[in-house]
Amino acid sequence: MITHPASPTSPSSSAFVPAVPAPSTSTPAPDSPRLSQTPPPTGLQGDLEVELVGLANALYNLGTTVISDLSREKDKPGVGKQVGLRVNQVVDHLAALDHNSQNIQTMIPMQVLQDIDNAKNPMLLTKDRLERAATENQFMNGKIVAIESYRSYLNDALLQSFPELEPHLTTHDMMEVKLEPTPDVP
Repeated sequence: MITHPASPTSPSSSAFVPAVPAPSTSTPAPDSPRLSQTPPPTGLQGDLEVELVGLANALYNLGTTVISDLSREKDKPGVGKQVGLRVNQVVDHLAALDHNSQNIQTMIPMQVLQDIDNAKNPMLLTKDRLERAATENQFMNGKIVAIESYRSYLNDALLQSFPELEPHLTTHDMMEVKLEPTPDVP
């Protein structure tokens, strides 16, 4: 049975029904950001991660307890229900997460939360956003090249029609050259 070490509602050894042990964490999930054997980060992020793992275990234990209680004979004397205890453990973990969340300034995009609620992988959102940014970047670079090309053609046409504007057009071009970064020469 997995319980939160600081939980005031930890069951006594004489009055609890052992839950099915949590799934093995010896192999990390394929989409896990880090190996399960590595320790959690230090500080508030580590505390949150440990609390989230505890919440996941408490939810697992609650589910197995509910299934175990439903499969027992209801009329059997001396069999106490442990669902209330498991619910209290889940509530304790949620309260600890809420308390720790007061110190976090990280904002999570609403779209990520909606994707999680809709059982979609949030990494797909990140991938889609990166692909969209790359596409928009290519589109904007094409616009910039087109505008520069148009300006060059316009300057050439203006120089042919109005040769007296040459000092103004060339100084504008020289200003742009000065604004370009120069490579570092060792």
